[in-house]
Amino acid sequence: MRGPDAVATAAAVRDGRTGARTVTEEAIARIRALDPALGAVVHTRFDAARAEIAAGLPDGPLHGVPMLVKDLGTDVAGLPATGGSRLFADVTARHDSELVARYRRAGAVVLGTTNTPELGLNASTEPALFGPTRNPWSTAHSPGGSSGGSIRIPAAACGLFGLKPSRGRVSPAPRPTTLSGLVSAHHALTTTVRDSALLLDVAAGPLPGDAYAAPAPAAPFAELARRAPGRLRIGLLTALPDGPGVHPDCERAVRAAALLCERLGHDVTETTAPHRPDDVGRTSGVLMGADLVAQIDARLAGLGRPLADDDIEPFTRVLYDHYRGLPAADVSRALRRAQEIGWEAGAAFRRFDVLLAPTLAQPTPLLGTLDTSDPESIYRHASVYAAFTSVHNVTGMPAMSVPFGHDSQGLPLGVQFAAPLGGEGMLLALGAQLEEAAPWGTPPAP
Repeated sequence: MRGPDAVATAAAVRDGRTGARTVTEEAIARIRALDPALGAVVHTRFDAARAEIAAGLPDGPLHGVPMLVKDLGTDVAGLPATGGSRLFADVTARHDSELVARYRRAGAVVLGTTNTPELGLNASTEPALFGPTRNPWSTAHSPGGSSGGSIRIPAAACGLFGLKPSRGRVSPAPRPTTLSGLVSAHHALTTTVRDSALLLDVAAGPLPGDAYAAPAPAAPFAELARRAPGRLRIGLLTALPDGPGVHPDCERAVRAAALLCERLGHDVTETTAPHRPDDVGRTSGVLMGADLVAQIDARLAGLGRPLADDDIEPFTRVLYDHYRGLPAADVSRALRRAQEIGWEAGAAFRRFDVLLAPTLAQPTPLLGTLDTSDPESIYRHASVYAAFTSVHNVTGMPAMSVPFGHDSQGLPLGVQFAAPLGGEGMLLALGAQLEEAAPWGTPPAP
């Protein structure tokens, strides 16, 4: 059975039914018991967390809730900030990122940081620095990873709920991400929809000077998630133009989700995708590649030395070498094309409130399928897994992965719902409705 979620935990601590120290010690015990088989947690701060509890936590909506933070662009003061890369292995964060600071001000207890693909460039978490993270449903399989959907892909692979918020919903401060920020977003993997809504309420809102900001919601996301979604017009996508084939298990899951939506009173109409995966891939590749070069060059300038052979993984080196010579005009063209893709994709929302598709076009891969030591293997396989997710990174529109059934091997599958910019409230309301109608479970012990 699944344990209490963050909402229930905070309520129990607030009501005195348990204490923040008790909850934290239980979480630490689970990390110590389970993580040796999974390799998810790369740095811990257990004693610091205990000291913070003893000193008194802020009385916010996450009071006493333990959490882990991904080691990629979200710094935790005093912990290494490696981005999963050997080039950054000795970097220690001096300050919390704005997102982590907001979690702390809400009363959360940060216990450590989790593994990530090197600089977020792979759809599987297998960095050379820390080794692979294993899927809790099957330790031979990948848990997913970054690039082309770093919230939704792991959510689908691990049977979790994952909402990618609208571009500008959560501030990236203090790390400038004007280019790569167009195709990335900060939020969380959660076991329940209401946890995702609560965390988004805590995290959302721009800082003065942010380059862009999402439209303000009509009400707190936690409240929007409790509302009935109404009768939605849902467009069903099961294929992509000139895209990879969709595995029968993945198509079966998305069609079953469509039938459930119809039973819940929504109008579902099969439609065609408004984007081409190869076009989206080229555009996001330039934006992420340009930022990759900037990150690495800034690090090397700080170290005062050239790039060594073992600083970065072979796949990262291929990208770095390729994009290092990219003309500035190509970056401008990619930015322009990203806007055009947004308009093209946005046209679908004249007919539909929500678009439904598989989260992954293929079932969760075995570890080693997306091997960064073999760039050719990455190029062959990576675009397949991100075929349905990456367009929403380029457009900045919100999208969620909802657990829905299992493949023929018993691994979880996810289905993706996307909405126009600012549509997180509608997605959360629909996600809560689906969660009640078809609850998802938890993996067996590894």
